[in-house]
Amino acid sequence: MRLEGQRESENVEDRRGMGPARIGGMGGIGLGGIVLILALSYFTGTNPLTILNMLGGLQDMPSGPTVAPEETVPTGAPSDQLGRFAAIVLADTEDTWRDLLPRIGHRYDDPRLVLFTGAVQSACGTTSSAVGPFYCPGDHKVYLDLSFFNDMSERLGASGDFAQAYVIAHEVGHHVQNLLGIAAKVNRLQRQASETEGNALSVRMELQADCLAGVWGHHAKRERNLIEPGDFEEGLRAAAAIGDDRLQHMSRGSVQPETWTHGSSEQRVTWLRRGLESGNPMDCNTFESTRL
Repeated sequence: MRLEGQRESENVEDRRGMGPARIGGMGGIGLGGIVLILALSYFTGTNPLTILNMLGGLQDMPSGPTVAPEETVPTGAPSDQLGRFAAIVLADTEDTWRDLLPRIGHRYDDPRLVLFTGAVQSACGTTSSAVGPFYCPGDHKVYLDLSFFNDMSERLGASGDFAQAYVIAHEVGHHVQNLLGIAAKVNRLQRQASETEGNALSVRMELQADCLAGVWGHHAKRERNLIEPGDFEEGLRAAAAIGDDRLQHMSRGSVQPETWTHGSSEQRVTWLRRGLESGNPMDCNTFESTRL
């Protein structure tokens, strides 16, 4: 990606090295946590949802120093290379969505990106970095332990700067869903649904976020020339690497589509590609698509 000299977002909280008061409450499942939870499920024979509940129950266990008050947390673009990269990608998503959302009658309020190490406190609870990057709708913040990029490259074979940017843009896609009221509607439906039906709704949410990440990539290329040859292919390889079918096969040697929460490799690649090619968020309506 051509990022030299690009604007760096000031909407960054650098909490790296600041431990939260507690470890536990699962604010959301990110990409990295899927591998860990599926592996634990395979080796212990425990239902993945049971593991999630167990992890969530840990939030009442005291651990480490209390995180610093928000006003003492460093804000603005970090000075290190990887932190600056994240701030540049965030800035470019801001440019894209500040332009696109008003076109469909919605204001775009910038999310904050919180960089952390180990575990972090959010409005969604206290979450370990083991679950990977996640978005918390309660505080409109994206949470990212940058060490996840190493895990993504070394464990999943998904390397490259656009693959990393795709991760950030996917979580920003969840912020867009929140602003549009999609997240709240899906949450209501999931509370009334069976486990299998709830999982299917989650898949549509995640695939839509993939598509919205692709929409950002489209405009980053067309309007700001940030994309180099091979970048989109990096993102598509990353999407394939984190499909539920691939991760389940890696962890347990079998695939159970009814338990998927993020979609298959083919589905994730399809919807990311749709956004990359279209650039139109209206083409990302996974909820009305009869074929995912």
